[in-house]
Order: sequence, then structure tokens, then C-alpha cells
Amino acid sequence: MVFQAYRLLHCHGISPENLAIVGQGYSSPDRVGLINPWHIVIRKAVMTAIAAAGVGVLIGLAIALFKGLHQDLPLILPAFGLLSGVCGGVIGAIFGMVGEGSTASVYRHHLRQGRYLLMMEGSEKLVRWGQEVLSYYSALSPH
Repeated sequence: MVFQAYRLLHCHGISPENLAIVGQGYSSPDRVGLINPWHIVIRKAVMTAIAAAGVGVLIGLAIALFKGLHQDLPLILPAFGLLSGVCGGVIGAIFGMVGEGSTASVYRHHLRQGRYLLMMEGSEKLVRWGQEVLSYYSALSPH
């Protein structure tokens, strides 16, 4: 099916430079930029942990100054930063798994099962044209 779609798009003026077949014997997922799901999860976890740690330090500073705990700042700030960073990392990992990571995981699962993926890259106008061509012909074909 992916090979027919590739030929159909090519016949309708979409250059092979804008198309890639991903799968066994063709382009690898890494080559076309399909990121490993674990890399997404780790990146989201680290980014969220860093942001949350910064917010935690600011909250700790505000609480310490508000309560008059100036002498305890060396203990309060790292504690709030660490706790917030860990919580942020967990939340970021969950969002990474549920969001982009799950999408990439589904695509990679299908590729491991021997299926193929057709990827199209180009301007928004070109991609919309390709979607119109494929949707028109998929509506005509019997399922």
C-alpha cells in the first residue's frame, strides 16, 4: 500500500526528494528523523526537572524570606530545588511517554512488525496537496 501511495504522489507532481519510505530495505527511522521514544522521554524529563528545580529554589527562597529563616537558606534552597526537580522529572517523563514518545513508539512498533511508513516533507502547501491526493484516492478505493 505504501508503495502505491508513493507512486501516486510522484505521479501527481510530488518529487521523490520530498518523500521517504521508511522500513526494512529502505530508509531507517533514525535516518529520517523519527526519534527514539526513550530519547523523547529523557529529554522531556530533564527539561521539566531543570525548570521545576529553578521554580522550587525560588519558592524556597520566598518561603524562607517570608518566614524569616535567613540562616536556614543553605538547607532550604537545595531541598526545595531537589524535591521540585525530582517531581518535575517524573511529570516530564510521564508527559514524554504519553505525548510525542507514544506516537514515535507506535510508528516504530509497526516498523518492527515489517510494515512501512511513507513520510512527506516540504512546504505546508506541498504536504496539504499530498494529503488531498491520498484522501481522494483512498475514498475511491474499496476497503
